[in-house]
Amino acid sequence: MLNEFELIRRFFSRPPADGTVRLGVGDDAAAVTPTPGHELLLAIDTMVEGRHFFADAPPATLGHKILAVNLSDMAAMGAVPRWALLSGTLPDSDPGWLTAFSEGLFALADRHDVSLIGGDTVRGPRSFTVAIAGEAPAGEALTRAGARPDDDVWVSGTLGDAALALAAMQGQITLAPAALTALRVRLEMPEPRVALGLKLRRLAHAALDVSDGLIGDLGHILNASGVGADIELSRLPCPSALKALLNGAERPLALRCLLAGGDDYELCFTAPPAARVMLLMLSDKLDLPLTRIGVITATPGLTVFDEQHLPLPALPAAYNHFPNGSRS
Repeated sequence: MLNEFELIRRFFSRPPADGTVRLGVGDDAAAVTPTPGHELLLAIDTMVEGRHFFADAPPATLGHKILAVNLSDMAAMGAVPRWALLSGTLPDSDPGWLTAFSEGLFALADRHDVSLIGGDTVRGPRSFTVAIAGEAPAGEALTRAGARPDDDVWVSGTLGDAALALAAMQGQITLAPAALTALRVRLEMPEPRVALGLKLRRLAHAALDVSDGLIGDLGHILNASGVGADIELSRLPCPSALKALLNGAERPLALRCLLAGGDDYELCFTAPPAARVMLLMLSDKLDLPLTRIGVITATPGLTVFDEQHLPLPALPAAYNHFPNGSRS
């Protein structure tokens, strides 16, 4: 069994990726040099076994995902991700498991030039927390508070993939093996839309990432901006396996996955109609679907119109760790 310091040195200590890191892993605190004229943007996320991932989740995909969800927060703000801190609670120091986990983590970190500059380890039920820091030119970061009436509402990629995979893995529905395999990739290895977020700084008025379900997360934009939105169900991009369920007995489950499933880590953003051509060109350039799903209204509230353009009478609830005002 490796001790704590051997574990950190063997699996998580690497030379700094660039000259911005003066002190990294191995000191009581890290020291970095921000880019002049830029603001630091900070985010933190925790993933707990049994709540955010299965006990038998492949360690390489887990290493990817714990960083990906933080990179997604940077993407939503239009920030360049720079430095990350990792805190891990582990039941043991199994070298094989840790090798795969760190390889998954660093493969994604290298793609985005992110340096792991510190962290902590402790023994206990498996969970991970990543704190990430990014940069954006002062005053240019995207927020949730900029949506304006008549803005278009857009989403990247597809919605509901991860939630449908989870439903199948929990036995709520049966999917064809090939479909489930593809959907599991979206659940276990989400792709943070960092390149898109950087381009949206000059095109979008407001943005966030879809982590807890479209209607809940879009609701954050509406509340922060003091506006409403009309959304067209028929416009929502989703995988073919989910689209087929919308027309059958499993429609309630399909609607829940599509509107409130979470774990998509796509970007939802608002932009003026004048930006449509530029956004479609950006979609082609990034090889990433961008779909206009509705419009921002001056009247607060969110309405989702069905295929017959009738308002859905009830919307599924977005994910909430503490529903009904419960306390930990």
